[in-house]
Amino acid sequence: MAMGKSSRVDGRNSNYCSTVTILVVVGFCLVGAWMLMSSSGVPVENSDLSPDIAYEMKQTVIESNHRQFEDSSADLSDDTPKRDDETIDSHSDSQSDTQDDQNVTAKESENTIDDTQVKNSVKESFDDKFESQEKLKTEAENDGDGKREVGESNTGDGDSNLESRETGDGREANKSELTESVGGSGETKSESDEGEKNLEREESADERKLVDKVASQMESANDNNMENQEVFPAGSQSEILKETTAQSGAWSTQALESQKEKESQRSDYSWKLCNATAGTDFIPCLDNWQVIRRLTTTKHYEHRERHCPEEAPTCLVPVPNGYRRPIKWPKSRDKIWYYNVPHTKLAEVKGHQNWVKVTGEYLTFPGGGTQFKNGALHYINSIQKFLPDIAWGKRSRVILDVGCGVASFGGFLFEKDVLAMSFAPKDEHEAQVQFALERGIPAILSVMGTKRLPFPSSVFDLVHCARCRVPWHEEGGKLLLELNRVLRPGGFFVWSATPVYQKLPEDVGIWKAMSRLTKSMCWDLVVIGKDKLNGVAAAIYQKPTSNECYMNRPRNEPPLCKDTDDPNASWNVPLEVCMHKVPVDRSERGFHRPEQWPLRLEKPPYWLNSQVGVYGKAAPEDFTADYKHWKNVVFNSYLNGMGIDWSSLRNVMDMRAVYGGFAAALKDLKLWVMNVVSIDSPDTLPLIYERGLFGMYHDWCESFNTYPRTYDLLHADHLFSSLRTRCNLVAVLAEVDRILRPEGKLIVRDNVETIAEIESMAKSLHWEIRLIYSKDKEGLLCVQKTLWRPTETETIVSAII
Repeated sequence: MAMGKSSRVDGRNSNYCSTVTILVVVGFCLVGAWMLMSSSGVPVENSDLSPDIAYEMKQTVIESNHRQFEDSSADLSDDTPKRDDETIDSHSDSQSDTQDDQNVTAKESENTIDDTQVKNSVKESFDDKFESQEKLKTEAENDGDGKREVGESNTGDGDSNLESRETGDGREANKSELTESVGGSGETKSESDEGEKNLEREESADERKLVDKVASQMESANDNNMENQEVFPAGSQSEILKETTAQSGAWSTQALESQKEKESQRSDYSWKLCNATAGTDFIPCLDNWQVIRRLTTTKHYEHRERHCPEEAPTCLVPVPNGYRRPIKWPKSRDKIWYYNVPHTKLAEVKGHQNWVKVTGEYLTFPGGGTQFKNGALHYINSIQKFLPDIAWGKRSRVILDVGCGVASFGGFLFEKDVLAMSFAPKDEHEAQVQFALERGIPAILSVMGTKRLPFPSSVFDLVHCARCRVPWHEEGGKLLLELNRVLRPGGFFVWSATPVYQKLPEDVGIWKAMSRLTKSMCWDLVVIGKDKLNGVAAAIYQKPTSNECYMNRPRNEPPLCKDTDDPNASWNVPLEVCMHKVPVDRSERGFHRPEQWPLRLEKPPYWLNSQVGVYGKAAPEDFTADYKHWKNVVFNSYLNGMGIDWSSLRNVMDMRAVYGGFAAALKDLKLWVMNVVSIDSPDTLPLIYERGLFGMYHDWCESFNTYPRTYDLLHADHLFSSLRTRCNLVAVLAEVDRILRPEGKLIVRDNVETIAEIESMAKSLHWEIRLIYSKDKEGLLCVQKTLWRPTETETIVSAII
């Protein structure tokens, strides 16, 4: 009985112990599986255990296997012993338990990951409210392997800090290479280290701050002080990088903002469509009819000059119906889309002279002009035959074409390595300058009236006028004396006009008057050449290289200008009937001719030796450092790191040019750069011309003398921050929008506060953010204009006829 009782009791105890053992083993298995799965970012719900029991069991396992848990978070290799499953195996004594253990072991093997994967797993275990943000961030930042290299932009504020941004040989110092991968497979060791650190911050509720901190720490860990290197995302990658997280500046990463926040930013600026008589061709400073109507005389073409409104408009110019992406150069020289510049008057008036013709959906340009009906290239070659010393592209590199028409003369001079600054007024010759710019030929709107041209003195190698309709001989030769001011000593004036070769009474009278005037100006009539094919002739004059002739004239007419008259002063300076002396000091600009092209581009001019540069160094060192800097930026960043198809660009503007280094670095591309020197910046424009480049003065608080939609790319280096104290930046951005073509790009380098403001305005304009980056309180922004236009209009009272 006792034995039987004992047997029954022992049996019950044995069954009870087995059951307890099984439950404990199963519990440990479940907890182990839960821990492993949770460490890989997979949330596990335990329906068999209450939260309290599960928590107690989890704590027991952690306390008893603390070392094993620490190892699991390290960078494990595939053959690392599985200590957790060894513990479980020591408690298993049934087939089902063994099977469970094998499953757990398999899962552990699958989840043996490096610390970088742990970082991603921890991110995936965040609350669901962060998942949508993570998805948005990943889509905005990754391409394929999610890798990108970023170098720093300029440091310091404005031009005065170039020396602090560059080493002694002009190269940018303190460059770093930042490699970032979010959710990709090619992650670096530094990222793995950051992933391990992120485990300590998995309870953070602010993912944006977390990611910014990770990027900042990665940047610090990877800072190798790479000399002379500015690297941004590779071109193929930056095509899809709308916004980046490579920021350590004072402003947040825009790629992490929600769409709602972006729309909120857009609402900060209320854009309207300009309602003006000029419509899609509105130019604020040339269409100010409120002022033009009050002019007492238009004898000197005052109505064609600049009359800017008191407040620059902040509205956007409409786009013509049917507007299409412009045809690429060089095909654009011969034809453009009609609907981009839908004007036919010039084709009707000048079609027989081969200026422009309407051909289906195109406007075509046979290359002719009033003086060269049979093509500009033949005419250009004829001029050099008349006078070989002109030497297109070598001695004559930068020229001025007065009254350019559709600028075919300048367009074909590109084949000769010649840059032509072409200009004509906005007059009854409808859209002639707009045609030129749409074709990809440099041109501005200007008129020779009562004020000096916006160029320095003694900068053009040659000035050309083919039937330009300018009365040179009138009023003491005031207008021809302005050409004398901008023509360099020894430069040529090519006058192709009917008074040279026709014998009509009016032409004969003009020729005699011009002969007297040019002789009194000491211009030498070098040759009169006849072009038999076109039936025209050209007179070629040369400006003197000394003052000897001026002093030996029997009469001081035209008089010499006063010594206090600065020949370089040209912004809103009235014209006067006088001539400036040519330089006699060997160290003065203009005493010697510049080097022939292309040597003149890279060699500091002789007259820089006695000056201090813009950035504080000796001027020649400043010049060299600036050139090296921009070659570095252009070749290591702009050409490869922004996703810009530079072959599609033709009309480019450097809105704040300084030495022209940006344009010089682009010299081998099939494009041209308008170098703009702000009127409140150091006067470096003469140096830009000395290099064989060109440009003009301008005040960016006013509109630029060009038609809307005429530039493919605008570049602004520390411009906007310099304008903030005296201009309305909203109006400046409206002007940028006006002159930039749809799909055109704007590159801004500035301090981070200004970059943030420009970025916000660009978003409100519905522009695409292609790249944004900051370092050491300096930033870089690249945006692309879209075809978006607002629906609400604003009437510009001053622009209504």
